[in-house]
Amino acid sequence: MGLVLYRSGQPYVFEASATVRYTPLRAWIARGAGGHYAVKRLADAAQRLGPDSVAKLRRAAEVFEGRPYDLTFEWSDRRLYCSELVWKAYERAFGIRIGHLQRLREFDLTDPTVRERLEQRYASGVPLDETVISPATMFAAANLVTVSVH
Repeated sequence: MGLVLYRSGQPYVFEASATVRYTPLRAWIARGAGGHYAVKRLADAAQRLGPDSVAKLRRAAEVFEGRPYDLTFEWSDRRLYCSELVWKAYERAFGIRIGHLQRLREFDLTDPTVRERLEQRYASGVPLDETVISPATMFAAANLVTVSVH
């Protein structure tokens, strides 16, 4: 997940991967499963956003450029994960929340693989009250519309 922004006339995805950075759109798509991707935008973007909205979104997002990826999904600005980056960019640029924030405890954490990863990442205990925004919640957000699916 990321923000599609143009640089020198070329599409890039501003994403949180190893670090928060720009990745050429073609390279970003190639990393995905079978080259499949979806493009979404705000449902009422024309009514809610002005002519300087892309620049405003870019400024809000680029504050995080170079920050490391957050494997422990902390709700801080020190490190970020993919959906957190997009959520914070829209919220800080426009006051728009895409999807609803949850607590880690609201997710099904009973799968053995999930339990193992949690134990690896949180040696001192899983922070069940940590605020998170999941990619699935953002993808299903009512204030987004699908523009394209490939």
